[in-house]
Amino acid sequence: MKLSTPVTNLNRPKSLDQGKVWLVGAGPGDPDLLTVKALRVLQQADLILFDNLVSSEIRELFPSAVPAFYVGKRKDDHSIPQNELNALLVKKARQGKNIVRIKGGDPFVFGRGGEELMALLRAGIDAEVVPGITSASGCTTAAGIPLTHRGVAQGCTFVTAHAETELNLDWRALAQLNHTIVFYMGVSCAGAISKRLLDHGLAANTPAAIIENGCRPDQRECLGYLDGLEQLVKDNKIQSPAIIVVGDVVNLAADLNWRNPLPVMNQSCA
Repeated sequence: MKLSTPVTNLNRPKSLDQGKVWLVGAGPGDPDLLTVKALRVLQQADLILFDNLVSSEIRELFPSAVPAFYVGKRKDDHSIPQNELNALLVKKARQGKNIVRIKGGDPFVFGRGGEELMALLRAGIDAEVVPGITSASGCTTAAGIPLTHRGVAQGCTFVTAHAETELNLDWRALAQLNHTIVFYMGVSCAGAISKRLLDHGLAANTPAAIIENGCRPDQRECLGYLDGLEQLVKDNKIQSPAIIVVGDVVNLAADLNWRNPLPVMNQSCA
């Protein structure tokens, strides 16, 4: 995929002796959802460092002559510690390299982009963030589940279900928000999510959905209820990447799923 607009108009490093780092959001996986700016930046990179959630279709857009290395993280499997990755970005930029650090979704939504940008700026490295579509927005829209809808939900809350030790959240507040709640990285702890929300007052028949491989050709949507969330994961053998959506907006999927219309609350996957 090539752009007619020249890439040379993008901001170049302030120092001719030092490179620049772009922290780029790749979106949820569909290459057509990559921003024009993200593609332009990729086309002028000297080095590309990509994460686990950058889809193979997006990786196919990397210039073939540019070195690209995997620096991603899976559960209990980090290819490189974060502090070493921060140091690597600084080192390569000081060597005059223009580096694209590309991440799934948006760099500032559970992507540790803030940590990387802070390390770069503290080291005096020229850096820029290119926003991407975060999974909660892209995947729910692709499944016909609006995060907000008049008369149904006036707000949404994004929560990471991955933590260094345990899920230390204000579960009572989450249960009483009357918002759409989206859990990132929550497949392995779906049972705990369900129990905590139920224990703090959310109704057992609160609609819930799991969206696996959102915005990709093999996307699946599994619809059910909060009290059956763990079983929904087991019965359908859900694998990461997937997000969990809790709230009445899930009921709208039957009417709004423009990709693959579903019957309401069928406890199955599409």
